[in-house]
Parts: sequence; structure tokens; C-alpha cells
Amino acid sequence: MRSEVVFRDGTRSWLVVGQDSGKPPDLVDSNQVIVRAGNEAVLIDPGGVEIFPAVFDAVEREVPLADIKHVILTHEDPDAGSSLPLWREVCVDELKVHVPWLWLGYVTHYDREADFVAVPDEGMEIRFGDGGRLQLIPAHYLHSPGNFSVFDPDAKVLFSGDIGGALVPPDDRDGFTVRDFDRHVEFLTGFHQRWMGSPAARDDWIRRVRALGPEVIVPQRGLVFTGANVDRFLNWFETLEIGIAVKDGTPQRLTEPAPAPETTDTAASAPPPPEIKAATKPDDSPIMGVGKPLARALKE
Repeated sequence: MRSEVVFRDGTRSWLVVGQDSGKPPDLVDSNQVIVRAGNEAVLIDPGGVEIFPAVFDAVEREVPLADIKHVILTHEDPDAGSSLPLWREVCVDELKVHVPWLWLGYVTHYDREADFVAVPDEGMEIRFGDGGRLQLIPAHYLHSPGNFSVFDPDAKVLFSGDIGGALVPPDDRDGFTVRDFDRHVEFLTGFHQRWMGSPAARDDWIRRVRALGPEVIVPQRGLVFTGANVDRFLNWFETLEIGIAVKDGTPQRLTEPAPAPETTDTAASAPPPPEIKAATKPDDSPIMGVGKPLARALKE
């Protein structure tokens, strides 16, 4: 798991954690963020349960676990927050978990015992530590119907969530920052055209973001936009055709080859159904460890 500081000023910092070369190849990459202000910190979209050990190790090197007082889940996706119960085991008991109100009844499937704070549709501000402020900016329908970006007005850093996200091949990454925007568009386009469904929501979000004036945009997956690439991304996104899976009221499906007609011979030679393996016992889970949860084992 790699990490990179995208802002630091004294005891205030933004750390991005991601690009885990050790994760299974069938897991999408994701960026986890820890924001620190003095002796308190906020964890934004802490990631999925499968990558918890690597994220835990990277975060602990930057911030004492006792300093993490807040977690923000910008939306409901498992790659953003299914590790929540593990983080609650290693963080302070009074940990506050901020989540869009729309998803309260859903993220409780991750952890019913968490101290949830329902974020209203219009957003809110979280104050923490030594003058730290994080503003939750509405980003509904981009892609989730209950969704927020997170802005630090002092650091001028915006965590955009899935907006700006891209699945970048390892050979096209040089650290965490976009180096060649024109090349990066190749990885942005398909994701945004399919996952971002509302031009009206897109336009509203861009208007809000331009008024804030971020100097850095950190997406929940992919590479970070800095300098002139911030405006390049906003301008590009503003003119992109999105929601392309449905056109003129008719679902547009990818063309798939028609299956070959079944004959008596092919039917007779069809392979048997795969053997169904017994479910792994909880005690043998590679995520939860043997005998006790992995998070508790790490804490001890």
C-alpha cells in the first residue's frame, strides 16, 4: 500500500493511501484519506474490508489511532466503507461516523453499533482538532443518490468521491498525481459516461466546486488532480455526455455474441455443474483472523 501527503502545513495534513500492489487483482483500487488538524484526525472513505490491514498500517504510520475522532462515508459503496466495524474496534469509543441520511438504514448492515451522524441533503461542516474544518458538499446522483464531496477550505483540497475516479493500469501510474491529462482522459471517459447519470446534478456540482476554488482534487479511485489539471478536469467533465446506458428512453446494451444453438451432441457433452464448496467457517476467515477479529489482534 502506497501513501502520499498532498497537503501539509505544520500539524495539518492530508494523506492519501492507495495503490495496494498486494491486493487481489479482482478488487478495484481505491483511495483512502486521513485529514489531520493538531491532535485530531478524520478518516474519509476508509475502504473495503479486504484491504483493511494495509490501510491500517499506512494510517497508523501517519496518525495515532487515538487521534481519529471522525469517519466520513461519502456514500454507501462497500469499497468506501465496509471496513467500518474493523476501524471501530481500533479507534476511540466515541468515534463519530458521518453518513448521508439516505443511507443510514443501509450502512447499518456494515455496523449497527456505530455512532452515526446523519448528514442532511444540503451538507454540513465538521470541526475538529486545531482549527480543522471539513465541509460536506452535495454531490447527489454522482453516482449515488445520496452522495457528498469533502472540502477543506484552508488546505483548498477537495475529496470528490467517485467524481474524477478512474481505473488506471499500474504501468500508467507515476505516483498519485495526474502527469498527462490528455492521456488520463482515456481512463476517465468510460467510467464517467456510465456511472454519472445526471447532467443537471453534474452541472450543479461543478458550479459549487468552482465557487470553492480547490487547488487539489482527490477522487476515491485513480489519480489526484493538481494545478492546472483541476480546471482541465472540471472543463472536461462539464462537456462530457453522461448517462449513456439509456438513450431516448431505450436501454442500450452492449452487443454480445449470440449463443451457439444447442444440439443433441453438445447437450450430451456439456460439462457437469461446478462443485459447490462448503462455506468457510468464520474462525478460518482470512479477513477476520483465527479466533478473534483481525482489527482487535492488530490493536493488541
